[in-house]
Amino acid sequence: MELLDDKMRVWLESAKFVKSIPGVYVFYDRNKQVIFIGETNNMEVTFTKYLDTNFEGNKCMQKISLYQRIFTNNQKQECAEIMEKFKNETGKYPSCNSEIQIQTV
Repeated sequence: MELLDDKMRVWLESAKFVKSIPGVYVFYDRNKQVIFIGETNNMEVTFTKYLDTNFEGNKCMQKISLYQRIFTNNQKQECAEIMEKFKNETGKYPSCNSEIQIQTV
């Protein structure tokens, strides 16, 4: 299930090249299952932190294989809408969203 209009990207190969602007992102496992939906004021800072810390030992987030992202100045509302869409379609929140809070930078 792809939630965004953005193409699927391989996490480790392209995450370090993301722009330093606000946005919403969706993380997928290798089976293309949504595992996390997040938002940030600075995509580059957030992704760099995730890459540098390997998600600080969070086993759920370490399953990330692919991602999508959109750039927007209205990231909090967009994220809430995408999260609601996912919950309405599946009846639950993404597995990693239940383990960690959405963080903003």
